[in-house]
This record gives sequence, structure tokens and C-alpha cells, in this order.
Amino acid sequence: MNAPTKIPVASRRDFLAGSGLVIGLALPMGKAAAKAAPAGEATPFAPNAFVRIAGDNTVTVIIKHVEFGQGPATGLSTIVADELDADWGQMRIAFAPANDPLYKNLAFGTMGTGGSTAMANSWMQMRNAGASARAMLVAAAARTWGVPAAEVTVAKGVVSHGAKTATFGDLAATAATMPIPEKPTLKTPAQWTLIGRDTPKLDSLVKTNGSAQFTMDVQRPGMVVSVIEHAPAFGGTVKSVDDAAALAIPGVVAVKTIPQGVVVYAKDTFAAMKGRAALKVDWDLSKAETRSTDTMIKQYIAAAATPGVECEAEGNVATALASAAKRIEATYVFPFLAHAPMETMDAVIEPKDGGADFYAGSQFQVGDTTAVSKVLGVPFAGMTLHEQYAGGSFGRRATPDMGNAVEAAMATKAFGGTTAVKHVWTRENDIRGGRYRPLIVHTIKGGVDAKGQIVGLDAVVAGQSFMRGTGFFNPSAKFDEAMVEGLTGSAYAFPALRVGANELKNGVPTLWWRSVGNTHTAYVMETFLDRLFELGKQDPIMGRIALMKDDRAKAVLKRVAEVAGGLSAKSGRARGVAFHKSFGSYVAQIAEVSVGADKLPRVHKVWAAVDCGVPINPNVIRAQIEGGVGFGLGHALYAEITLGEGGVVQQSNFDTYRSLRMAEMPEVEVAIINSTANPTGIGEPGLPPIAPAVANAWRKLTGKVVTRLPFAHSENA
Repeated sequence: MNAPTKIPVASRRDFLAGSGLVIGLALPMGKAAAKAAPAGEATPFAPNAFVRIAGDNTVTVIIKHVEFGQGPATGLSTIVADELDADWGQMRIAFAPANDPLYKNLAFGTMGTGGSTAMANSWMQMRNAGASARAMLVAAAARTWGVPAAEVTVAKGVVSHGAKTATFGDLAATAATMPIPEKPTLKTPAQWTLIGRDTPKLDSLVKTNGSAQFTMDVQRPGMVVSVIEHAPAFGGTVKSVDDAAALAIPGVVAVKTIPQGVVVYAKDTFAAMKGRAALKVDWDLSKAETRSTDTMIKQYIAAAATPGVECEAEGNVATALASAAKRIEATYVFPFLAHAPMETMDAVIEPKDGGADFYAGSQFQVGDTTAVSKVLGVPFAGMTLHEQYAGGSFGRRATPDMGNAVEAAMATKAFGGTTAVKHVWTRENDIRGGRYRPLIVHTIKGGVDAKGQIVGLDAVVAGQSFMRGTGFFNPSAKFDEAMVEGLTGSAYAFPALRVGANELKNGVPTLWWRSVGNTHTAYVMETFLDRLFELGKQDPIMGRIALMKDDRAKAVLKRVAEVAGGLSAKSGRARGVAFHKSFGSYVAQIAEVSVGADKLPRVHKVWAAVDCGVPINPNVIRAQIEGGVGFGLGHALYAEITLGEGGVVQQSNFDTYRSLRMAEMPEVEVAIINSTANPTGIGEPGLPPIAPAVANAWRKLTGKVVTRLPFAHSENA
């Protein structure tokens, strides 16, 4: 495979420069986008320039989503390459500039990556872009050779008519003069040559050989590095600073106070960190969140014992449970969780006349760039986003208030607003910095009749909403759907169901975390169902299938049972099953578990079946399921953020915020359903089933019912 080229993108002018073909996909906002084109620039290719074909025969796909390992660069390129009939070796990627009219996420209305929407919102957009390019190349060949377009064929980057052949590069200049088809002819699934087949990720080589550039790699002339000291409790502010010792550290050039904390500037990162360690800061904690985790949990448990706001109801749950032959109930506690991406929060801002260059692996490109422009007091038109590869996110880089960009911009402005500043969070900043998966408590009751059939569920959630008060929340909504998703709108049809929510105030800043509410609702639903099936003497797989109202859900559960060979395990081990639908995708998993040397679950193998619509690139799908299993398993077994006396976070790095180690990663076998439905999400749906699958196996193996995560918590000893 030829090495993919990462091309910095500053404006649409870059796409149109030189001899080549650029395809703009005409969408309903076409007139507005045409007006937005730079003066003097031809507009037939506006809006939405997604494909660039150069004279050297390379095809560059403009990627509107951040690439932090989840694979949109490869997925979007796969779609374009197939409709274009390109050879995979000629494909390249470049990241889009911050431009909503051209590159907005069609599910969000602004540029952004999240909610497993990258493929779903881009599917038809990229198919049309590739098909339009192909049609124009064919038209160019027909004109050049004087033959009917219908007789021209394209395969693996070569355009042919009998003995006559030409590469895309040969035809690019002529193709650029062809009219853009309003409705290009799309391939049928039977004609696809790349979609649905394994292709290597376009960024694997550059990430392996170290040539891929992340924000942490960016160097600018005269640049300084800044690090920040945040308050020890959330909501604290700076009262006074003694920076004498910090300024005495060789390499430290300044210390400044901004609303987020105290910033130390230095010639390199190590000097900045040493300077920060030497600071003496007096904090005002009068308005800080000073409750401990234990105190919060007691308050949350009390709230979860009340009905809350009704979110979904079917039948009369009270009557159903009162008439049940057998009943059980449980209270579940889920801790705060950090995202802990390998690359911590960072950004480089280089001020210039009338604007700034902004380097970041931005998850909300327009939102972040706008935030920087406002802090610096420069027009958005003067800003240039240089989108970088990002070393993970899991939701962390997507703050509704653009907090990461705002802090970096404030650090830049405080230094004078004339020098390039690389603002870097250390691991301790990251682990103690908030924006966690919220602390959540569930109470749930259920029962079965004399025949062992489930008669109803009554579930209540208590927790805080990170959505309320942001642009992502409808202020007239009675409850936050992110708190209860997975309980509401589930794949199961219960005779009676009630879901309630109690929204509590909390000063700990929280955020979406990979799979959002599904991270805890799937655990509650799937572990409680297993207990009800045992109570009613039902098979856990057949019992689920009988409750399911969706044939795709049933097919996925049947498939995972088939590839795993059922739930029987050899002596000393047990298997558990779990299913969950999230982000439009269906995932079922079976985990095989034994008792580890640390008396915690040792997961040997996980079988997974997934239906995420048309499987654009199975290689990426498998990788995301494997990643979801590893990420979800590590957090379920070991991870939690706890606040001690005074609201101080007790964890600081990976020694105290435990992650899954390589030797602990189970073997993962993934079966992908060859669906014909439109593509849905895959970055997040692989995570929710793993923890309940392990918990169900663990209960079968040891008899222990784990209702407080992580498994390593002392209550589970």
C-alpha cells in the first residue's frame, strides 16, 4: 500500500489549486455555500468539496470528521473509492477546514464527530461525491476519445474503452470542465468492490512509522509551552499566587492567572511542569463542590428510591408487580469515570494579524475555532484551523462549552496574544480535571408470573445532567434522555414498564463518555434480566429472544450464540451473555470468565455479533468492537474516580486510575451481519454489552451479584 499523505488544509482554495478535478456535491444549501466561496474562485465545484483528483493520479478525500482512531478517514475514503472505482493504493486523506456550510455533520447541523454518526450522516453524501467524480471522468474520456460515454468503463483507477486507457490523473484537467451531474448514478450493492470488504486503514502506516502529526508534535517558531494548575476542588478560584520559586526554574518565562487556574509558561514542557510544581497558590473554595463521593452516593440512593419524572411507561407496573409470583429488586451504583485518552488535552494557538492559526485534534471544529476567535477578539474569518490527528477522545474532546479551546485561548491571550503557545494538560490534569462520566444510581424492580414469564420492570435513575443548559438540550424537555437511553427505547417488549428519572445538581463537571447513558443502562437491564430469567427458570438467550420486538436484534443474538457455541463452558469457567442496541446498531456478546489470581473476573474470550447496517469496512468494524470490549472491560473491572474530603479527587495517573493491561485483553471474535440497512454507528455500540456479559458469567461462576462498579470495589470482595 502506498503511504497515505496527510495534507494540511487551510481553505477551499487549496482544493482547487493546480491542474486537477475537485468535486463539489450540490446539496440544498448550495447557494449559500457558493456565496461563501473566496472571491475570484470558480463556484461550479461548490459546495462540499470532498474529492480531489490530482495530475499525479492520487485521489484525496476531504475528511470532515476528526480522526482519533475510530476510523472515519478510512471509512469515508472507502465509500468514495468504491463509487469512483479507484484503486485503494491511490487514495489519500486531508482534513477539512472549519466550515459549516461545506462540512457540517448532517446529524448535528454543525461540524462535529460523536454519537457514532460519522458514517451514518456521510453515507449518501460521500457516495454521491464519488459517483459524481466517476461520471465526470467518464465524460472526459468519452470526449477525448470521441466515443459514447456508455461504452467507457472504470476499474481500479483506470478508465478504458477497448484498447484505449487513461488514468484519473490523465483525465483530471478535462474532467474539471465537465458538468457536475445533479443525480449521479450510484452503484448497486452487487457492484461494490470495496464496501463490505477488508481494506487496510489509510493512516496505519503513518501512525506506525511516527510520521503522523498530532497536536503534541506541533512546533512553531518562538513557541512556548504552557501547563496549568487547577483548583483542588471543582469550582475553586485563585485567591493569590506566590510564583517566585516557579520563575526561578531555568526555562520558565512567565506565570499568569486565568479563570481556569494558574498557567506556567516555559521553553519546554519539562520546565513548565517543574515550574508548576514550585507554585504556591492560595485557593478560594467557598463556592467549590466539596462533597465526597460517599456523601453523593447516599443522596443519590435516596433520590432513586422515589418515582422521579416519568420517561417511558407501558401498562400498569404497580399492578403487574403486585400480582407477580416472584419479585426481586436491586440498587446499582456507577462511579464517575475519566475518559483518559492517551493524548491529553492540548492545542497550539499562533496569533497573527487579524486572526490566528489554531492547531488541534478538534472534535467540534467550528465550535472550537469560534471559541478561540472570541477569546482572542479576532474575526472567525481570520482563523485557520489546522486539524490534527488526535490520540483518542471517547467523548472528552467534545465539550459543549468548547472548554478545552477556551482555556488554551485564554492561556495564549494572557501571555500577550502575540506568541505561539502550546497549551498542554498533563495526565494529572486529565484525571483530576473533571468532565467525567456522571455518577449514577439506579433502582430497579421486576417480577415473574407462575410460569416464569416476566410481568414487568420498574426502573428509576438518579444522576446529574451534563446536557441541560447547553445547546444540545431542549430547555422544554422534562428529562434528559441521555440519562435513561437504553432503558427507554429498548429492544425488549415488556408487558409492563416504567422508567423514571431524578435529576440532581452536582458541581463536578461531567460529559458524554463512550456510549453515554448506555454505559450504565445496558448493565442494569442485562444483569437484571439474567436474574429474572433465573428466577423464572428460563434460558437467558431464548428468554431474551422471546422478549425482543425487532428481528435484527433476534438475529444478532442468535448469531453470537452460534459462533460461541452457546453458553456452556469448561470446568472452572462460565459464560455470560448480554445484548444492547445503541446508536442504531445491534450488538450481542458472550464472555467466558474464570476467577483470576486477584479474585476478579479473568476474561478469556469474547464472542460478538454486530449489525451496524451496511458494513462499510469490516476491518474497522472489528477494530472498534475489539476496542470497545477492551475499553469497557478495563473500566468495569478497575476504574473509578472518587472524591474525598473537601471534594478532592483521589486519583491522579494510571497508577491510581487503573486501565486494562495488554496481558488482560481477551481474545475477541467478531461476527458481522451482512446487513442491507443504511450504515449506523460502530464507535460506541461495542462497549455497553461487555460489562453485563462478564457480570452474568461471574454470577453464574461465583454466585456474586455485582451491583456496584467497578468489580474491584471493596463492596464486591
